Amino acid sequence: MAEKYIFFDADGTILDIKRGIPEDAKLAIRQLVANGHKAFLCTGRSRAFIPKEALELPFSGIISNMGAYIEYQGKPVYDFELPLDTARHAMEVLRQNGLVPVMEGNAHMYYDLDEYTTEVDWFADLITQVLGDKHRTIRGNEDNLHINKISAKRLPGCNAEKAVSELSDIFDAIWHEGAFVGSTVEMIAKGHSKGIALAVLTGVLGVDFEDTVAFGDSNNDIDMFKAVKTKVAMGDATPEMIKMATFVTEPLFEGGISNGLRKLGVI
Repeated sequence: MAEKYIFFDADGTILDIKRGIPEDAKLAIRQLVANGHKAFLCTGRSRAFIPKEALELPFSGIISNMGAYIEYQGKPVYDFELPLDTARHAMEVLRQNGLVPVMEGNAHMYYDLDEYTTEVDWFADLITQVLGDKHRTIRGNEDNLHINKISAKRLPGCNAEKAVSELSDIFDAIWHEGAFVGSTVEMIAKGHSKGIALAVLTGVLGVDFEDTVAFGDSNNDIDMFKAVKTKVAMGDATPEMIKMATFVTEPLFEGGISNGLRKLGVI
């Protein structure tokens, strides 16, 4: 079999924010690499928010911040940072329209603890715990925001459509659905996406399109699916992802990764 280049989304695909990465998924990814294939992490998470147990897996590269950051063989090869005035303008527009800004960078994530609470997202405290000293408040760092993208959290009564429209010349918006990140609108700097970053990376590496595979579950994986030959949706993926999929595997904690890789014949 030809060497396969397999890209894995993080949340809902190889890891759960509370339960981590199941052992069978870890073993399957290690076996995949031992069998001569390449594994990559391709996530909307900021580089700062990738947990240690994911970094311990044998990924050849990491795409994070929805394609605004690319790392290969442990070294950064692309890092787009939003200009400070753009970041501050976006933050102001979001707040004026009743949304909570979570500002995401490679070294830090910025949000105010009295604004981004468990009432907004049940897992907000878990994010703070995972980040540790990589969390910074927005308050006091308004002139020191080093970010690649923004997660805007919708509150009851907010005008998310107006905020997105006001920022549409700067950002593309991904509207999430489902219980986990259903309140989130991801604001991605134009010219960036998981799919673009994946295509650039595989192009530089000279990878045949026929040998590209992606596993994903949410709407921010749509562009990633468009950029690969074989698309594997998790069993609890969004309807759009399932519609696009080459095949559907089980949910993460029901053997989704290991079973999917077996079906591909790479383990």
